[in-house]
Amino acid sequence: MSQTDGEIMGVVVLVRHGDRMGFYQSPTTYTATATQITPLGNQQEFLLGGYLRSLYLNESSPSYIPGMSTGLFNQSQVYIRADLGGESGVIYDSCVSLTQGLWPVTIDNNITLANGSTIVAPLGGYQTVPIDAVDPNLDVSLEGYLDCNTFNTHTTDFYNSPEFQQMAEQSAAFLDLLPPYLDGRAIALQNMWNIFDYMNVNDIHNATFAQALPPTFLEQARALANWHEYNVFSDPSVTNIGNIAGQAIFPSILNAFEGIVNTTNPVKMMITAIAYKPFLSIFNMTGIAAANPQLAGIVDYASAVAFEVRQPTSGGEPVIRFNFKNGTDSEFTTYNFLSQTGDVPLSAFIDAVAPAAVNTTADWCSVCQNPQDRGCGALTLAAQQAHSAASPISPLGAGFLGAGVTLAVAALSLGTLAFLGLLTLGKVSKRRHVGRSDDDEVELQKSPSV
Repeated sequence: MSQTDGEIMGVVVLVRHGDRMGFYQSPTTYTATATQITPLGNQQEFLLGGYLRSLYLNESSPSYIPGMSTGLFNQSQVYIRADLGGESGVIYDSCVSLTQGLWPVTIDNNITLANGSTIVAPLGGYQTVPIDAVDPNLDVSLEGYLDCNTFNTHTTDFYNSPEFQQMAEQSAAFLDLLPPYLDGRAIALQNMWNIFDYMNVNDIHNATFAQALPPTFLEQARALANWHEYNVFSDPSVTNIGNIAGQAIFPSILNAFEGIVNTTNPVKMMITAIAYKPFLSIFNMTGIAAANPQLAGIVDYASAVAFEVRQPTSGGEPVIRFNFKNGTDSEFTTYNFLSQTGDVPLSAFIDAVAPAAVNTTADWCSVCQNPQDRGCGALTLAAQQAHSAASPISPLGAGFLGAGVTLAVAALSLGTLAFLGLLTLGKVSKRRHVGRSDDDEVELQKSPSV
């Protein structure tokens, strides 16, 4: 299908955090140390938010989402969440700055009191925008790769592959030149992400380092890191475990599409703040990277993907448009994807990615072969309790009581798991909201998805 000029119905936006200080992550498990955002990172996200506002919340823009508030933030129209793991609070803090660009200060954010005085919110009318802070220990959708045993095996297999060994030999001469610039970090292709990140952070923030680093070294390190990370977070088949970062996040994206095309649902914008890993899997799973090799790598700070849901002028089913803005790029570029030209019918998008989606925590525990971590232990225990409760019943008793006992045990298990927030992906998170009432909190826990 060629690209349509249809009206936009809503948008799902994925954003990477802004500039931050350095940190270390394991080359095999990708567990990471803490770090913190910088003023530059906050500014990058604020500018990205302003760009998104000009595109989707501006009535003069051809991509304005009909009915969306162009002034004060309207909580009923937007759902926002941010990964609280990985790089510690960097992703959440970035998201706060992003929202301030989307909904900037305005003197219209005021209230008139009973005595007739008008009070403008602090800082010239600061708008408080609620963000769901997703704890990866309670919700695996944004960090599907963490504690995933089969993914760790995939990574190890990649490091042992002939392809990796060949690249290690080819890059050895360059890596041997790096010790003076790495402050004792391990010099090996396996550690390439940490090598590049150290060089990149210091090139931005350390003038002495930036002046001493030979002109081509950072770009050579970046190219090796791009190759390294893309191969870790992708797989030839969309259903293979190397794509787990994308497989885990896609259910929430599909759920958002469902909400957008539902005319009775007021939520028409979903924003998810994440690390760079899901971008790599998504680019691979949608065929974006295969058609655009320059995208087979780490996206820059403050990058964004926008899945626009549009209604074709000619009618028929809604279509998806894939836009990507790589960090400092001035605007979105629209890319063909899923081996099609232009906008892709929603049903075709669902058919392509739904079979690979990891829809529940139980699914994740199964595909990652993890019986203990990130909620899997509670699921295992519930299954054991259900089995124990059913075991003592005699065959005769089972004939009369089996159905009732099974239902009772199932109800007990489901109740326990629902309480623990382990039945679905992307439904329950550790919330760090400001300015939300208790009633709002209960409602979001019932149905936070769009």
